[in-house]
Amino acid sequence: MAKKGITMQQNRFTPSKKVILIDRFMSHFIKVGGLGLIAAVLGIFLFIFFQILPLFKGASIKRLYSYTLPQASYTTLGADEWGEKPFLLVGLNKILFLDSETGKVTSKVLAPEGFTGNIIKTSYDNESQSFLHLTSTGEFFISKIIYEAQYNGEKRSIISSVDYSALYPMGGILSQDIVDLSFGWSSDEPTVAFISKQNGSISVETVNLSRSQSLMSEGELEVASHDNLTANLEGTPDKIRLSATGDILVILTKEGHVFYFQKNDHSFSLIQKFVPFENQSQRAVSSMEFILGGVSLSFVSEDGSHVIYSLLIPKGENKRLFVQTKNFDKLPSLFTSFSKSLRNKALLLSGEHHLSLRYATTEQIRLEKYIPDRKVKIASLSTKYDKLLMLDDKSVLTVYRLKDPHPEGGWRAFFGKIWYEGANEPGYTWQSSGGSDSFEAKLSLVPLIVGTLKGTFYALLFAVPIALLAAVYTSEFLHPRFRAFIKPTLEIMASLPSVILGFLAALWLAPLVEARVPSLVMVVLLLPFIAMGWGYFWSKLPVEKRSWLKQGNEVFLLIPVVIIGGIIAWNLGPVLEHLIFYVHDAHTGEKIADFRKWWVEVTGLTFEQRNSLVVGFIMGFAVIPLIFTITDDSLSNVPRSLRSASLACGASRWQTAWKVVLPAASAGIFSAIMIGFGRAVGETMIVLMATGNTPIMDWNIFSGMRTLSANLAVELPEAPFQGTLYRTLYLGAFVLFIMTFVVNTIADVMRQIIRKKYKML
Repeated sequence: MAKKGITMQQNRFTPSKKVILIDRFMSHFIKVGGLGLIAAVLGIFLFIFFQILPLFKGASIKRLYSYTLPQASYTTLGADEWGEKPFLLVGLNKILFLDSETGKVTSKVLAPEGFTGNIIKTSYDNESQSFLHLTSTGEFFISKIIYEAQYNGEKRSIISSVDYSALYPMGGILSQDIVDLSFGWSSDEPTVAFISKQNGSISVETVNLSRSQSLMSEGELEVASHDNLTANLEGTPDKIRLSATGDILVILTKEGHVFYFQKNDHSFSLIQKFVPFENQSQRAVSSMEFILGGVSLSFVSEDGSHVIYSLLIPKGENKRLFVQTKNFDKLPSLFTSFSKSLRNKALLLSGEHHLSLRYATTEQIRLEKYIPDRKVKIASLSTKYDKLLMLDDKSVLTVYRLKDPHPEGGWRAFFGKIWYEGANEPGYTWQSSGGSDSFEAKLSLVPLIVGTLKGTFYALLFAVPIALLAAVYTSEFLHPRFRAFIKPTLEIMASLPSVILGFLAALWLAPLVEARVPSLVMVVLLLPFIAMGWGYFWSKLPVEKRSWLKQGNEVFLLIPVVIIGGIIAWNLGPVLEHLIFYVHDAHTGEKIADFRKWWVEVTGLTFEQRNSLVVGFIMGFAVIPLIFTITDDSLSNVPRSLRSASLACGASRWQTAWKVVLPAASAGIFSAIMIGFGRAVGETMIVLMATGNTPIMDWNIFSGMRTLSANLAVELPEAPFQGTLYRTLYLGAFVLFIMTFVVNTIADVMRQIIRKKYKML
């Protein structure tokens, strides 16, 4: 019996086969689940990475077809929207159309019906695909290339035609020798500018045409003004360019000086004279052209130097002037032609043996194509920025497919300072959309990263002291039966939806804080002193007087003191505002107590209703429960024996908490702060609703911000699929991912170091 009893006793501790199988299954299941989680995170990482990779790639071209054209003097090269029917201008008014499908070449003389005169000068505008022809009789007309797509079933064919304007008079101006010619349009009224040579003298003239208006109809175009600008110039005029709208005129002299004129009421006024190349050896300018938007000029010197000047208001000035904003690398061979994109700020410069595709905004060279066996005569970009056309010295026209979907991208565009058009200095700017086709997207992520760190900083500045001190008090000083209610209550706070907190911040807290900042300052300054003063007073009372209140219940005396002290401090705010935060009214000279005006006047910073202070309070409110819970658990896990030993040695409860418990739990406390940091970094709705959502770069507590997560919520619904903005938003998500990954890695390393340091405890 005794042996049988011993055997039964041993069998009690022997697990059954079912338990062993379940244990083995769960062990493998947990391993597979962990590996699956790692694989899922890695998969998300790789998906985002491959979405953003195209943003950092350059342009590429692939040859589509080549045709040998008749030998002629070709001066202009262009194409239809689809790049299927290129055209070339021969001489002054003969145009050739090439059908890429059949290889057939058709020609047409550009002349309106009944015109029998001579063309003395032709100018081309690729934005409107129009030619301006100046006649020997002092008149001009405009011929516009028109393409139409016609479908026969699923087959598409491109039909080309030419539309002519009427013959417009030039006010009796006659000149047989035109050095250069340019034109622009403003409200369907053309402006023509030209450099002419007569009797050995050079003249620069402009002709503005206008159309009379009536209630019932429009009149014919007539010469409204005719100006001679020669007296405003120094040197020998060589090149003249009008912006597409006809309101900006620039004239380049052979001496390398540029004269900038602005049109006001049909007349041009000289605004600025400047030298695009300071180096005397570069003064001979081969090319001066406007880029898309008409507020930036591209200059190429004879030695291949390439700079861009943009209109902006320099510091200390009150008018727009041309200032150099870009400086590209030199062209490797002699410059031959220039073409601008009509979709973005890309420029195509051709040299004798190469093609150079450049992006004006970021100063990137998107593509360099070397052509050793031929000389490039003319190169052009298609309207859709998807074809590249090149005519060489052997009259061979080659068409390439251009692949450059994200020319605005690149490391510098996202993380570097960019000098955008109109800005008076380089900067970090996020502005993804604008009101015109010539707008250039500004996609710097730096303001969003700064906004993310700014919001997180103010949130943790508010949340960390409150959460840590509350956890220490709850764990070390509060009676256990009250702790059982307080901790679940704070954990319930974490379940409040972010959208509700953002709603309260935007509609209730922001207006309140705006009007009572001094009151808030008084509460923040006085409440800690009131609480510490009450604690010091309580500690100095005799033990027999404190003994009537059970240990751990002192909070019930502190609560009314804090409430009364908070009310007093809040009401002292207006007193503080009248004593310190006042300004003098400019009209009456009287003192006005207004913190908002005082802040703007004294600091020079802005004061917005929805600002970082509001975000700090509300987002801190969302982060406090998380930090409190983890910190409280860490403090509770410190062995009781350490507390007992410290108290037995004569240390007070506060000394025990500060010198023993906190160091022992420091690894967990650090983890709590880092997890709170991650919660604040990823917050979306609170920041979106309570900050004004403005992507600015300053640490002003009374200004707003835009964070990476809020930017995703705002921009993603309107981002074109797989467009530059779409992929840039993925890049923002990737940066956010990296930020949290780095912070969590640092936190884990620090936690291990701290744990190792205090492991003997």
